[in-house]
Amino acid sequence: MNRPWSKFYENDKPVQLPVISVYSLLNSAVKKYRSKTAIIFEDSKTSYGELGDQVIRLAGKWREMGFEKGDRIGLMLANHPHYIVSYYAAHALGLVVVQINPMYTTRELLQIVNDSQVKAIVADPLASNTIKQLESVYECTYLFGSQLTSGGEKDRFINLDELIAFGVPLDTPEQVNPQEDVAVIQYTGGTTGKMKGAMLTHYNLTSNVVQSFEMYGSTMVPGKETVLVATPLYHVYAMTSAMNLGIYIGADLLLFRKFEVNHVLENIKKYKPTFFPGVPKMYNAFVNHPEADKYELNCLKMCSCGSAPLPIEIIKRFEELTGTRIAEGFGLSESSPSTHRNPAFGKKKIGSIGIPVPQTDCIIIDENNIELGPHSVGELLIKGPQIMKGYWHNDIETNKALQNGWLYTGDLATMDDEGYFYIVGRKKEMIIVGGFNIYPQEVEGVLYEHPDIKEAAVVGIPHKELGEIVKAYVVPKDGRQIDLEELRGYCYTKLTPYKVPKSIEVRDSLPRNTVGKLLKRLLIKEETEREQGN
Repeated sequence: MNRPWSKFYENDKPVQLPVISVYSLLNSAVKKYRSKTAIIFEDSKTSYGELGDQVIRLAGKWREMGFEKGDRIGLMLANHPHYIVSYYAAHALGLVVVQINPMYTTRELLQIVNDSQVKAIVADPLASNTIKQLESVYECTYLFGSQLTSGGEKDRFINLDELIAFGVPLDTPEQVNPQEDVAVIQYTGGTTGKMKGAMLTHYNLTSNVVQSFEMYGSTMVPGKETVLVATPLYHVYAMTSAMNLGIYIGADLLLFRKFEVNHVLENIKKYKPTFFPGVPKMYNAFVNHPEADKYELNCLKMCSCGSAPLPIEIIKRFEELTGTRIAEGFGLSESSPSTHRNPAFGKKKIGSIGIPVPQTDCIIIDENNIELGPHSVGELLIKGPQIMKGYWHNDIETNKALQNGWLYTGDLATMDDEGYFYIVGRKKEMIIVGGFNIYPQEVEGVLYEHPDIKEAAVVGIPHKELGEIVKAYVVPKDGRQIDLEELRGYCYTKLTPYKVPKSIEVRDSLPRNTVGKLLKRLLIKEETEREQGN
């Protein structure tokens, strides 16, 4: 096939992707960089030697407790060193890590644990109450607690710190088949709003680490970088582009529990990070900070953006502020996640997602599966070593997404003559807010459960800072009135906060065609015209 983008790779020889386990990324780094700092968290430093020791002690304890290769373990943690230790300890045993947002509601968590049948969950205080409510309907063999403080929590959770401190080191890591064995189940929503678990093998994940490293080329020096890790590690983008890539190159991981712009800026000035895989809302916060120029952001020599499109204006302002250009890219949960990136060493095109990462092929097709040429809009298909094995226990959705070795992304794209790709829209109705995927059907399902609502429609509305916001249109049942504040409160009990509609409009009816199909595009058109009128 024609690959016009290949001339933009720094290395003109095919990239060799090692067939290795995820745990081997850490194991190799420990051997090379034992005395070097691995993690900086709240001004406390952990060396690679110390991190490696904590990992094998926890893995040894888990093996003693009866964990076996293939068991699923949920990590329901905000950013903390315990996340990194638990992640690699699980992989040392050949366990399957199930990534879980600690802000999920009980309803959302139940979907994941019922589907994946996790044997255990590692949770932090954020997730404590949710797990408490889960216990009446789902029984985990073990609940491990991170950062335990109160007596009640210590009674319900096994203390992770104690396991790490008193565990007998694992003698030999579990043997895995990197190309077949699943390392991570990353949940993402489907067209029905029901979560699907993308099965990412060890080879998928380690390949994407090497592919990502190659896209930065000689600008990224092993053993010399400091990665700013502010994006949540339970998100596939941070897992690969911040943590796994950082460990692979022996970087210092400057880890933040959450993104608070003043705190992050102070630490940037103190620790001088060189690489930042961020999301749009973080870059937006930097360029709009009134004193950003005082924090020496020019220490950042490489920045990437994932999870959602980044407005061109923010890219330009960030480059003016730092002298560093943000390398836009593209990825999906199903692709570990990176598939495209503007190369650090070649031509950069603002507004483009860049070129396919090494060993990755892409084509654009029409509705009849016919490949299209440059400058034509169609569905983006991707093939490469980072593409998932399939969806966990979901052959129907797997067969829709994976056909003849190609991942059907559901995203509409175009390619220019040089092989640079551009996302122009989404076939799916998925909404992206602050880097997190929101599926309208899930939110609509919650709204339809409300006793006063007859009809509901949820769409993404363009927003200057967040990219999109969630807007709901609701029609009341006959004789009922909708209290908007009560409805918002109701949504907060059923959904993670970022999924709750930021705007709700009460209407007499929703636009439909002659056969009753809801015409959401007309709702979006109304909003666009209203915005233009303002």
